[in-house]
Amino acid sequence: MKPIQPHERKVVNIRDESAYTPTGDGEEGTSYIQLNPHAEKFVGFYIYRMSPGSHSMPHVHPGAEEFLVMEGELTDNDGTTYRTGDVVYLAGGTEHNSVSEKGCIVAVYSEAKEHAPETDDSKEQ
Repeated sequence: MKPIQPHERKVVNIRDESAYTPTGDGEEGTSYIQLNPHAEKFVGFYIYRMSPGSHSMPHVHPGAEEFLVMEGELTDNDGTTYRTGDVVYLAGGTEHNSVSEKGCIVAVYSEAKEHAPETDDSKEQ
């Protein structure tokens, strides 16, 4: 077996502030770590962090989303709260957004790129 080459491995720590990239896209207080340089943003595996009081933008997952709450808790728009240690599956087509009063770190696997929900205006166009 040949050794893993430096360009074939990337290691960061979730406690290293510099490892995170601000999410952008209108979200304040959220950031992520996505190590695979070939993956589309928020597709495949990534770490998602929400600062206390932050929220995600409303979005739809065309494919399934699975996540593990590693620290803290977050609450979805329907009032369901996920706590440290919860493992969650959301089916493809699920539409939601989340808030985190105290902050959280979540390990996520997403099958497909999320997008903004359709509105009545966008359906007419």
